[in-house]
Amino acid sequence: MAENQTWVTEFILLGFPLSPSVQTLLFGLFSLLYVLTLLGNGVILALISLDSRLHTPMYFFLSHLAIVDISYASNNVPKMLVNLLNKRNTISFVPCITQTFLYMALAHTECLILVVMSHDRYVAICHPLRYSVIMSWRVCTVQAVTSWACGSLLALVHVGLVLRLPFCGPHEINHFFCEILSVLKLACADTRLNQVVIFSACVFILLGPLGLVLLSYARILATILRIQSSEGRRKAFSTCSSHLCVVGLFFGSAIVMYMAPKSRHPEEQQKILSLFYSLFNPMLNPLIYSLRNKEVKGALRRVLWKDRLM
Repeated sequence: MAENQTWVTEFILLGFPLSPSVQTLLFGLFSLLYVLTLLGNGVILALISLDSRLHTPMYFFLSHLAIVDISYASNNVPKMLVNLLNKRNTISFVPCITQTFLYMALAHTECLILVVMSHDRYVAICHPLRYSVIMSWRVCTVQAVTSWACGSLLALVHVGLVLRLPFCGPHEINHFFCEILSVLKLACADTRLNQVVIFSACVFILLGPLGLVLLSYARILATILRIQSSEGRRKAFSTCSSHLCVVGLFFGSAIVMYMAPKSRHPEEQQKILSLFYSLFNPMLNPLIYSLRNKEVKGALRRVLWKDRLM
């Protein structure tokens, strides 16, 4: 094996093996969805920045979620769109590893941001009188920075373990981007350590945070049911249901992709799950928060009305 090992300069992304006409149709569809992702999350960021009523911890974390979603989609989708129109879909080694790192870092960061957002809702509903003290701007900043730092460090561990592997076999990645599990299949060495670390990270970054989120919302639900005012209950349910929808979409697709038995999900199904995870989730998040949130819709009306007056 040692004689056959070579330094890989590029990989071939197989993407979706479809006819040219279908690929052109997918190019148009995915381009539209990508634009909607950028537009939706961009509007959320602009509203939070322009409207002082949204300068609260909840929307501070939502702005970080929007940044993660924009970055997440931009890491994978543009290359996929180019490959849909090209016959030879190659990617150099360094950009491929960079794509893998950003994919893992942003996914881990989103996990942690969602946990922090659930904690924010827990404090707001269960301890409203102490909310401004517990969720001070200093605490919020530390939580956000910690989420980004931990996500990046975990991704760095994964990439470091990938870089130690030799790649001497076929250089074809059966995916539309450099997804870590697909990259590992090309290594001509034992990848059990990588698999163990990935599974351990899933337990730490998926099941652990999901348990914390569910615990927070169990406490929130118990508190909401004790609220006397029907208006108060409705507002609390509206805010929490938006966040729960996002949590369900993100954690559900991630657990199925990385923790479900692989024999049940052929590679083509894994591509569809990855597509949902990297394109549809970032597009749906701003829609969920804007359609179910009166504060966001109110901020949009105020910004539009201010522009008309000017």
